Order: sequence, then structure tokens, then C-alpha cells
Amino acid sequence: MRSFNNDNAFTGLEAAIVLIAFVVVAAVFSYVVLGAGFFTTQKSQEVVHTGVQQASSTLEIVGNVYGTATTPSAGIDSLNFSCALAPGGTPVDFDKLVITYSNSSTLATLAHVTTNVQPGQWIIATVQNEVTPDAVLEKGEQFDITAKPPNNIMKNDQFNLEIKPAIGAALSISRTAPASIQKVNTIY
Repeated sequence: MRSFNNDNAFTGLEAAIVLIAFVVVAAVFSYVVLGAGFFTTQKSQEVVHTGVQQASSTLEIVGNVYGTATTPSAGIDSLNFSCALAPGGTPVDFDKLVITYSNSSTLATLAHVTTNVQPGQWIIATVQNEVTPDAVLEKGEQFDITAKPPNNIMKNDQFNLEIKPAIGAALSISRTAPASIQKVNTIY
């Protein structure tokens, strides 16, 4: 009896197995790479949204900044202004807000109080269009703020109030006291 050795079928089977193995490995590798890409894209998107939220100020000054002087010759002892949310701004919790006063000789963080404001303190004097009775500035509301610097502001003094919410960019109010101080002064 004669025996024939024909390895053609066996070589084709081996090639098919190797090809299937390569396809499976390539599919798993592409799945891992795509998953990592989607994860990276999602994290990048979160970073961009957080950056925009942190960089954009959600507060704006409504109207003028006024300085009042109990005794005009002693300088301005109180600053009054109104805050509202900027268009598209997110609500701001004024209990977590920090107001800093500075001029050429003073840098002070003003303390938040709820009654009887004294020098070095600030208060939400009134709330207009109140949505909910709390210290969170919401869409449509307007908070009237009274801030008393630690020292009186004299004529022609330049000063800065920086309003820093817990989330978002700080709002800076830079003004110069008028050359002639009255009991009520519009400060530009």
C-alpha cells in the first residue's frame, strides 16, 4: 500500500487559525485604544467646562457705586452698590463670598455680618426681586451691598473692592474718591 503525504490542507488550517488570532488581537487592541480615546475626550471636555465656569464672572454691578460720608470732612465711611447675576450666570452663595478692600496703604478682607455693619465689615442691606429668602443670589434677584472699609476713604484716594465668589472669577471694582466729598457721592 502506498501512502501519500499531502500537507496542503494542514497548512491552510494553520494559516486560518493564525489569521483569526490576528483579527481577534487587533479587535481587542482597537477596542482598548478607542476606549482610552473616548475617556480622554470626556476628561478634556470636563476640564474645558470647568475652566469656562471658573474663568467667567457670574456677578456684575448694577448701577453706580456710591460712597456715603457721615462727616464729609472725615472721608467716605461706607460704600454701597448693587450686584446681580451676569447673563447666563450661575447662582452665587453670598455666605461663601469674600470681599477684599485695598488702597495704597491697606489690604483687608471684610467680614460678612447680618446686622449692624461696622468698619471692616460688609452686609447684604436689601434684596430686590427676592426669589427665595436666603443669601444665594439667583436669576432675577439683586443684592444691595453695604461695605465699610477699615479706614475712611479720603478725597482723590484710589481703592479697589474685589468680590470673590466660591466658584467663578472675582469681580473687581476699582474707583477713585471724588475731589470734594459730600454726604452721598457717586464714585467713578
